Amino acid sequence: MMSLLTAEGLSGLLFLVFIGVTLAGALVATNARSLIRSVAGLALCFLGVAGLYYYLNSPFVALMQILIYVGAVCVTIIFAVMLAESSDLKRVTRRNGLVGPLAFLTSGILIWALAGLALKTEWRPAPCLLNRGTVENLGQSLLTTYSMSFELISVVLLVAVVGSLVLARVGRDK
Repeated sequence: MMSLLTAEGLSGLLFLVFIGVTLAGALVATNARSLIRSVAGLALCFLGVAGLYYYLNSPFVALMQILIYVGAVCVTIIFAVMLAESSDLKRVTRRNGLVGPLAFLTSGILIWALAGLALKTEWRPAPCLLNRGTVENLGQSLLTTYSMSFELISVVLLVAVVGSLVLARVGRDK
């Protein structure tokens, strides 16, 4: 058993903190009755994911996660909710009482299956690549190897912005 006072112990603790922040944000986002609190939970979840990216030695991707998703998408959704003056947007309707237990059961089965797969898999250390995480290499990869993913991310951002504007416009018309 490793001690928390070692580098590996602190690293594992930091990883668990990032996972906890991500899960807490996801729970707040899905269970809040107010849309503003849901968006705040979504922002917390995105911050946890950014922490996981940083933990995985990708500080540029972590910064882009914060700038794009927390700084752009969440703020745009909050502005749309604030601009929409409809009372329908202030409270989310309650779901069926069976949805929560089914969601926990499904996620439990998924976690059990993934944990079983992770325990049965023979894990080999990745080869050490020097200077593969530079911004220049990332830019070249985004515009060559991963160009389709890069374009799909921009479409998702465009849909989020347009959806927020439509939400704001519907609220202003009432």
